Amino acid sequence: MKPEYKPFVDALIELAIREDIGDGDHTSLCCIPATEKGRMRLLCKQEGILAGIEIAQLVLRRLDPDMQFEQILRDGDRVKPGDVAFYVSGRLQSLLQAERILLNIMQRMSGVATQTAVYANKIKDLHTKVLDTRKTTPGMRVLDKMAVKIGGGENHRMGLFDMILLKDNHIDFAGGIRPAIEGAKAYLKAKGKNIPIECEVRSLEDIDEVFAAGGVDRIMFDNFTPELTRQAVAKVAGRCETESSGGITLDTLREYAETGVDFISVGALTHQIKSLDMSLKAC
Repeated sequence: MKPEYKPFVDALIELAIREDIGDGDHTSLCCIPATEKGRMRLLCKQEGILAGIEIAQLVLRRLDPDMQFEQILRDGDRVKPGDVAFYVSGRLQSLLQAERILLNIMQRMSGVATQTAVYANKIKDLHTKVLDTRKTTPGMRVLDKMAVKIGGGENHRMGLFDMILLKDNHIDFAGGIRPAIEGAKAYLKAKGKNIPIECEVRSLEDIDEVFAAGGVDRIMFDNFTPELTRQAVAKVAGRCETESSGGITLDTLREYAETGVDFISVGALTHQIKSLDMSLKAC
């Protein structure tokens, strides 16, 4: 995990504990002695890419630092029904409190990683990389982006703070591409910030305006056809990074990648996923 992710992950775990356990796991407290110990296993019940073991360990340590964790598989491993990812031993009350929190995180992260792997593998022999977007579940963004990386994709910006992305609305409200870019450069200079600038274009002519203004690190081709994308990539001619975005599906992904574009951003990596089925069972 990147060090800068840790505060977000810690806050998410605290929220998950508060919303699930509240003032106590009364079901476990009423029927499981506080000193009773046991062992459980994380059982995979579906084929896919495993993700979230690192986060599961943080959840377990947060609830009970005395728990013993025996890792069998790693994040990024391909799993099948019946595979055991890890064993964990400790106080049964703590294990039962961790069960649903741990599963919710790992099932979603594994679903994102599995979905990403399908997209990434389709163009793995090409130059183009698949990017995620900000279309994530509120509060889960760091975990979603970690899962994308585990699945073989790449991360776009984390949020509004680590890249300037001048999209159609920004450009229209600013009065055009040139004033938007010039405003971005002036803002960064005034604030002493050094973050990338990306600008969306809606036509081949827009590309000329971007380079006339200068200082842009990446150009995004918004809702271009594959053929128009090919022309746009040729027009940019390696002067900056290029990205395709807008309505690109698994069926059309390779056709876009074959244009030579550097990145393709796909919102479906994180907002149209199916969680991977798994369970935490006594053993």
